[in-house]
Amino acid sequence: MRILCIGDVVGSAGVTAFGKKMPEFRQKYSPDIVIVNGENAGDGGSITAANCGALFMLGADVITGGNHSLYSRDMAEIYEREDGALRPANLHPNAPGSGVFVYERGKYRCAVVSLIGDVFLDLAFESPFLAADRILKETDCKNIVVDIHGEATSEKIALGKYLDGRVSVVFGTHTHVPTADEEILPGKTAYITDIGMCGPSDSVLGVKTELSTSFMITHLRTGMEIAKGPCKVQGIFVETDDASGKALSIERFDFR
Repeated sequence: MRILCIGDVVGSAGVTAFGKKMPEFRQKYSPDIVIVNGENAGDGGSITAANCGALFMLGADVITGGNHSLYSRDMAEIYEREDGALRPANLHPNAPGSGVFVYERGKYRCAVVSLIGDVFLDLAFESPFLAADRILKETDCKNIVVDIHGEATSEKIALGKYLDGRVSVVFGTHTHVPTADEEILPGKTAYITDIGMCGPSDSVLGVKTELSTSFMITHLRTGMEIAKGPCKVQGIFVETDDASGKALSIERFDFR
């Protein structure tokens, strides 16, 4: 199976950049599934129903979440009725929607799992490790992709090793900065600590530089405004064995 994963989409600029790049991705990679982390897709810093719909229309098959997934009230209905729109699976049980989706296309079935880290973030109701154990007991897919939306690199690395041989891919999101540690682990799980972002290049994680630096100097928030200008589109492409779901290759990309 050919799996394309796109890093955190930031604002309408990131959504547009994703849409512009998709035809090239289709031609170059011929993906069987396109997974996008969309929790920052709104210009206010969180995903909205409109952004979610745009990402699906532009080519996303599954949209994973993170700490901003539930900031917009109109997303509650989307999570309840749109199976491919995920919020982290290890949030409080009362959270709307699901964190797991089984995507089917022709002969392929792929379970996509969205998780949130428990270190330096305060939203996880259940450990991502225990949540993964629970979900894997209920999943019979050969191809399983896990997005761990986490702050701490150590936690993401630990989860990757914990799930090695049990899932096809573990990739990290949230920091918006790609790491250079992509590898096939001993159990044939493709792993990378963070796949980066899809958003304005001249920015601080997608936000206007002057706003970010002002806050860091004064500790006074003056809003979260998405930067303007050319974007970067970052992520990974993974190929898995059809019969076993084991990873065969992982490629990190960074298009400007």
